[in-house]
Amino acid sequence: QVRLVESGGGLVQTGGSLRLSCAASGSFFSITDMGWYRQAPGKQRELVATILTGGNTNYADSVKGRFTISRDNAKNTVYLQMNSLKPEDIAVYYCNARGTYYSGSRAANFDSWGQGTQVTVSS
Repeated sequence: QVRLVESGGGLVQTGGSLRLSCAASGSFFSITDMGWYRQAPGKQRELVATILTGGNTNYADSVKGRFTISRDNAKNTVYLQMNSLKPEDIAVYYCNARGTYYSGSRAANFDSWGQGTQVTVSS
C-alpha cells in the first residue's frame, strides 16, 4: 500500500511563510491526484489544494493567491508553499494521494492519508 509522510509544519507569525512536503512510498503503480486538506479545531476537514499528474491544480477560495501546490512526479512528492499566512489558516494539514496499485494481477484504487502536520500562525 501507500505511505505518506508529511513535514514542514510549525509556528509562524502572521504574514509569514511555510512550505509543507509530503512524500509517498510503498507499492503502487501510479499516483493520479495529490493534495492537501486541513482541519481546524471544531471544524470539518476541508480541501486546501489538489494537483493532478499533468499539473492541473485546484484551490480553495480562501487560499487562492497565497498558497501554491506543486509536485515532483519522479519523487512522488507534493509540496504546499504557504505565503501571507493568517490566524485563520491554523489547522492540522493532511496530505492525500489517490492512484492505482496491483494486488497480484488485479488493479485496485487507493486513497491514502498522511498523519497530519500542525500549522500555527501567531497574531
